[in-house]
Amino acid sequence: MKKKNRISTMNELSAAIGISRPTLSRFFQDPKLVRAGTAQKIRERLETVDYVPNFFATRMNRKTTGMIGVIMPYLNDLFFTRLLEEIEIAAMAAGYTVITQCSHADPMIEARAAMTFMSMNVDGALVMPLGNQSDRAVHERLRSHLPFVLVDSRPDTMPHVDFVGTDHEQSTGLITEYLCRVGPPPVFLAMPRVNFNAMERENGYCKKLAELGFEPEVIGIDPIDANSHFEAHGEAVLNHHFSRNEYRERSILCANDRVAIGALRAAGRHGLNPGHALQGGLRIAGHDDYPLCSFTNPTLTTVAQDFESIGKTSVKRLLELIAAKGTEQTPQFKLFPGTLKVRESA
Repeated sequence: MKKKNRISTMNELSAAIGISRPTLSRFFQDPKLVRAGTAQKIRERLETVDYVPNFFATRMNRKTTGMIGVIMPYLNDLFFTRLLEEIEIAAMAAGYTVITQCSHADPMIEARAAMTFMSMNVDGALVMPLGNQSDRAVHERLRSHLPFVLVDSRPDTMPHVDFVGTDHEQSTGLITEYLCRVGPPPVFLAMPRVNFNAMERENGYCKKLAELGFEPEVIGIDPIDANSHFEAHGEAVLNHHFSRNEYRERSILCANDRVAIGALRAAGRHGLNPGHALQGGLRIAGHDDYPLCSFTNPTLTTVAQDFESIGKTSVKRLLELIAAKGTEQTPQFKLFPGTLKVRESA
């Protein structure tokens, strides 16, 4: 195969294929901006050269960049990967490109990501915040520059920003009620109180138990190890209690599935088999329907968040705000119910 001539600049391309630079610029912005016959001629001649248009340069003179920014807290968490997948699918269907930044659970990096999106003039942003440790001033500045929607978590510090997520009171109440049907009222394995969703779930658990006439019991608020997060936290907390012969015959509802995976590991280390009893006995459950839940041993009972609806709705709401061009003032809050997923562990 004959090697194509590599072209680096628009001026070189114009000379190589005999199309004026202004016409090429309009074509790369949107092929509909040039006549159909000219667009077809450009496509044919582009096949004869090796040229990749500069993504940002083709957007410099547009009223819109066609880009949506997404800030997510963790790259190694399959929950957020799954949610990002739905956001990207919805954004691409609407003709937008998604640019992703990760805060790595650091408020300073989260703030820098917000500044990056402002400097890039993205059309809007979807933010999955860290929690109340997020810098309110940075997000207020972001909001003053471009439309943005909170996704998955809504800190107390940002009550007036559009939000799309899960109805944690409903979802946690659903699995709490289920665990009360199959055994004694569950213990809640919490997390150190920096995770906003975990706090909402803890509150939902306490409310449901009070409705059912039981006294809530919460463990794991204080970290066993300052460096223990999610799986390591769940394992450390239950290792501590199981070694003292505590909670071996109880239902344990974990703040999320990653904590529950650590709890399952602790049970295995102590020779316990969650969910084996027909009634009562040790049962471990989580929240989220993390993609690995059906592959743990035993498989993990949980309550699923509606990834698809959250992703599609957050993009839809952001595009509405972009189209409104700052004229829409009333924030909208959309919460989706969870769905119980009964598996072996409970």
